[in-house]
Amino acid sequence: MRRLRGRTFIIGVAATLALTACGSSNTGSSASGGGLEKTTISVGVLAIGDVAGLYIANKKGYFKEEGLTVKPEILQSTQFAIPKLLSGALDVALGNYFTIISATEKTNDKFRFVADTYQAKSDVFDIVVPKDSPVQSVKDLKGKKISIAGLNSIAELAVSTTLRVSGLDPKKDVTYMPMAFPQAPAALKTGQIDAAWLTEPFLTGVQKDMGARKIADTMTGAMADFPIAGWTATEDWTKKYPKTMAAFQRAILKGQQAASGDRKAIENVLPDYTQIKPEVASVINLGAYPTSLSATRIQRVADLMLEYGYISKKIDVTPLLVPLPQ
Repeated sequence: MRRLRGRTFIIGVAATLALTACGSSNTGSSASGGGLEKTTISVGVLAIGDVAGLYIANKKGYFKEEGLTVKPEILQSTQFAIPKLLSGALDVALGNYFTIISATEKTNDKFRFVADTYQAKSDVFDIVVPKDSPVQSVKDLKGKKISIAGLNSIAELAVSTTLRVSGLDPKKDVTYMPMAFPQAPAALKTGQIDAAWLTEPFLTGVQKDMGARKIADTMTGAMADFPIAGWTATEDWTKKYPKTMAAFQRAILKGQQAASGDRKAIENVLPDYTQIKPEVASVINLGAYPTSLSATRIQRVADLMLEYGYISKKIDVTPLLVPLPQ
């Protein structure tokens, strides 16, 4: 996926970066919090580029300006975030749109998107194989094992769409192996899987360390510029903590605006939570960081899910979106 420029790459599973700001109360309001119902919130994140806006917002003091302390917890995927949101262990989490929309239909759990986070661009999510693999094209993946970040997720939709374009049946012709991004490179190296669906920084890692080859960019055609994920909370949480939610939205929007307009701002925070070196952060491909919350854009996800049978009826995403503060 990424063009390497002879730079040294060190990849590791990120440790949680504590985001600190004023205040220490989890539930009370304070003068610095401007009457917020909750001044410290736990936020589920993944150690990938999608969440750069949040780390930028902290680094630039946007949460602090709102009287918020944000404590991130690094998770393997959105599937791990859902039970934590429902139990109250997390206040907000990075939620890929596919998984949250699917949960909304299948379990009737009421989630809300409070801000957009990430949008795909070319060569941001690729299928790769080992350098000596006999697989030369998508058609050659028939009968192979492919790792994806999670079943019933944006990962499955992206890979399945790519397979269909090449005439393969994703339900019959391949075996999906649910696997967190940090685990996939080792599994690819040992032959536990034949191919991996990866994003950064893991794509650059397998290319540099293993000479892995790109087989397909999964974000083309129907998936071009596809909405990937948004900051997600339960409906109950947004109703119980409306001022806290609005404060989070204001701060994260500033972070998204900085990420959207300043590549260097992203490069400055990526090493903090992904443990990649600054010189690598400067060359990896990144998606887009939306600065609005558009029902039209996110409706694309639900409509494609319906087309490919991942949901059984049309879902209007408009009620799932919490308008951004004016």
